[in-house]
Amino acid sequence: MGRPVTLFTGQWADLPLAELAPKVSAWGYDGLELACWGDHFEVDRAVSDPGYARSVRAHLDGHGLGVWALGAHLVGQAVCDPIDERHRGILPPDVFGDGDPEGVRRRAAERMADTARAAAALGVQQVNGFTGSSIWHLLYSFPPNDFGSLERGYEDFAERWGPILDVFDREGVRFGLEVHPTEIAYDFVTTRKTLDAIDRRPAFGINLDPSHFAHQFLDTAAFALEFADRIYHVHVKDSVRRLDGRRSILASHLNFGDEGRGWDFVSPGHGDVDFEDLFRALNRIGYTGPLSVEWEDSGMDREYGAQDALGFVRRTDFPASEVAFDAAMQRKED
Repeated sequence: MGRPVTLFTGQWADLPLAELAPKVSAWGYDGLELACWGDHFEVDRAVSDPGYARSVRAHLDGHGLGVWALGAHLVGQAVCDPIDERHRGILPPDVFGDGDPEGVRRRAAERMADTARAAAALGVQQVNGFTGSSIWHLLYSFPPNDFGSLERGYEDFAERWGPILDVFDREGVRFGLEVHPTEIAYDFVTTRKTLDAIDRRPAFGINLDPSHFAHQFLDTAAFALEFADRIYHVHVKDSVRRLDGRRSILASHLNFGDEGRGWDFVSPGHGDVDFEDLFRALNRIGYTGPLSVEWEDSGMDREYGAQDALGFVRRTDFPASEVAFDAAMQRKED
């Protein structure tokens, strides 16, 4: 039995869990990574109703599906972000409230702490998501940045996430940041700075998603090796570069799926991610957790794509060898 293959439900939140679970089971997945939006997993209900988490678990058990992680990306994004009207579209109304930025950030932090409590009630020890960032918008450094303000951005992250991680510690749950443009960590350098900002406390690790490295021309396998002790969860998602001298790597403010973009997300196995190299690195670091398909491809039917992605992962993932390849050729002494 290899690593379990799960489906992240964030891109399926328009379907009720009661409709999605039997589909995923019939396709052959081992489980779900439940998004904390739609009706897939409701954090507020989980902390107020002791029977709710048990009912979700029983529903998944009834379809032969496990659950190893929750996805709390949307609310997590608001903890550190400069808040604007875009956040209204991704946040629960009670978290967005009147839209006052500091109030939104405070309520988002409270909801993330509740997410740790809800995960524990479900019997799950992993929550994945985003942190947001007070300094992402300063990426291009023009007008010239005050680099002291960038350092203060990491301090802001540590101050806002420290109390959240205290609750994660108490509940025996870990948080995995999906290292990703728009977050406090999006590449090697910023991940080092982020971990240093919180003194590398064990409650905070990484949900490794290679699709966010490919269009940055970063080596995901090398990232897994460098941050081996922090790879808490892995997404299987792909992206493709379409740079031809006319398309920009900055994507030109075009929506996903637009032909004019210089890169786009595609179904696993159809892009530029070297998954065999990544899986070899995961074997080397001893990662045995889920491979969670986060399916995004504007050019492919999603039900076809989810099944195609599952087949790809089953074909491509392989267990590590316990012996050197030439061990059988060595003469054994009588």
